[in-house]
Amino acid sequence: MGRIFYIMGKSATGKDHIYRDLIKDTELGLRPIVLCTTRPMRENEKDGREYWFVDAQYLAGLREKGQVIEERVYHTVLGDWYYFTADNGRIRPEEADYLGIGTPESLVRMRAHFGDDTVVPIYIETEDGLRLERALKRERRQAEPNYAELCRRFLADSEDFSEEKLAAADIRQRFSNNGTFPECLEAVRAYISGVKENRPF
Repeated sequence: MGRIFYIMGKSATGKDHIYRDLIKDTELGLRPIVLCTTRPMRENEKDGREYWFVDAQYLAGLREKGQVIEERVYHTVLGDWYYFTADNGRIRPEEADYLGIGTPESLVRMRAHFGDDTVVPIYIETEDGLRLERALKRERRQAEPNYAELCRRFLADSEDFSEEKLAAADIRQRFSNNGTFPECLEAVRAYISGVKENRPF
């Protein structure tokens, strides 16, 4: 039986970068869990790589079929953006190990669907000042920067990733990305390797 390694963290903690590097690691052999979202595609994103970019009608159809494992909505300055994991036959932990990205709330639903022993949480944390600095740099690279949405997302993360929610979701394994990125990436990689080999931590 494989595992689903589930990366979480506030915006601009580096979790997307970590995800991409781990997926490319052939020694780990992790398959990607690509979420669906109704938000617009950002500069340099590609459909089916970062997310499957869909519309609200597509999401409604999956809901009717009972094929939505978990979903969350963000009330942005540009409207409601949904992110969700679909039960479309692409995630088969009985065959392989997977890597996904989510929130404490989506983690709880993933565990309910796949089992507590299958889903392994990995929490990336970064000091707020450094995180805001990184988010601002990233937003400036967009063709049309949206600073209002950046601020909304930054503040919303305090609620979505509160210590109470982390504790309720039983998230214990934390990795700091306050130093260099390679240090954090290697720590996460070593942890995943250890879990795959059933080493104690």
